[in-house]
Amino acid sequence: MTDTNFTFNRPERTVVIERVFEAPAEVVWRTITDPDLIPRWWGPAKYPTRVETMDVRVGGRWRFISEDEQGNEMPFSGVYKELDPPHRLVQTFNFEPIGPGHESTETSVLEEMPGGRTRMTVTAVYGTLEDYDGMVESGMESGARETWQRLAELLVAVPH
Repeated sequence: MTDTNFTFNRPERTVVIERVFEAPAEVVWRTITDPDLIPRWWGPAKYPTRVETMDVRVGGRWRFISEDEQGNEMPFSGVYKELDPPHRLVQTFNFEPIGPGHESTETSVLEEMPGGRTRMTVTAVYGTLEDYDGMVESGMESGARETWQRLAELLVAVPH
C-alpha cells in the first residue's frame, strides 16, 4: 500500500483512513505528536498551519490553526483521550467554524510491519449522520489525502 485508502461507512458514521509509511512506528508516533513537526505535514500545503496548543497527555488539549490565502483562520482542536505510544492515540476532533456539538472521535492505530514500515489506521466516528455527511461533503478526503502524502514525504526525511 503506497497510497492512502479510505473506507466510508455512512450507516456507522465512520471514515477509516489507512496507509503504510516507510518508517518505524516510533518515528511515525514522534512525527504525529511533535508540535515542531506538525506544521510540516498537517493540512493541505497551500494552508500554512501553526500549533497554538499541543499538550500530548490524557486530558491534554491540542489546537492547530490553518490559514487560507486571504488570511482567514481555520482552527481545529480537540482533547487527547487515550495514549499508548507508539501504538494507539485517541483524540477528539473539532473543526471550530462549524461550532460546538459537532465533535468526532479519532482513533489512530500504528502497526509495525516488516522492513521498518508502519501501517497507520485512523478511524473517525461522527456523532450524527449530519456531522458525517458534512465532513464527507466538505472535501475532507482530498485534504486528508494530501496531508497523509505530506506526512509520508516527511517521514522519509526525518532521522530514524
